[in-house]
Amino acid sequence: MVAEAKEISKGRYRESYGRYFEDFKVGDVYEHRPGRTISESDNTWFTLLTMNQHPLHFDAEYAAKSEFGRPVVNSCLTLSIVAGMSVSDVSQKTIANLGWDKIKLTSPIFVGDTLYAESEVLEKRESNSRPTQGIVSIRTIGKKADGTQFISYERTMLIPKRGHAVDDKANY
Repeated sequence: MVAEAKEISKGRYRESYGRYFEDFKVGDVYEHRPGRTISESDNTWFTLLTMNQHPLHFDAEYAAKSEFGRPVVNSCLTLSIVAGMSVSDVSQKTIANLGWDKIKLTSPIFVGDTLYAESEVLEKRESNSRPTQGIVSIRTIGKKADGTQFISYERTMLIPKRGHAVDDKANY
């Protein structure tokens, strides 16, 4: 995690996470930690909360008859967890997500799997219409503890330049 303590007044500090536009370098890879082990309640709650009624995610008898032989973790949950793991490194200061692209699910996730993620900076450019901001594109991949890749996606974000993030303002 990228963290710094900013002095907001004499002897008073506020933690700040994330990267400014200037901190991104094309080709750099950020390994996101800590990992996350998926529990049965994670999968059941997320699946029901999002109104996904596919029994493959929460009906053990149904899932036992599938090619997987057991419940499969909801892929929207794994996408959300991997994206969340990347926030403190790549998007804590983000003004807006501009797009998600090329989401690929390459291996199922099961209860008990531990997930890790990493992001590579694909490109960056200054914004043509916003002089205090830039546009950064990354590719994030998720891997199980055994190294099996299970997800990848690309994401483009609008990132502030140093001194122009919300957390640069001491009175929020």
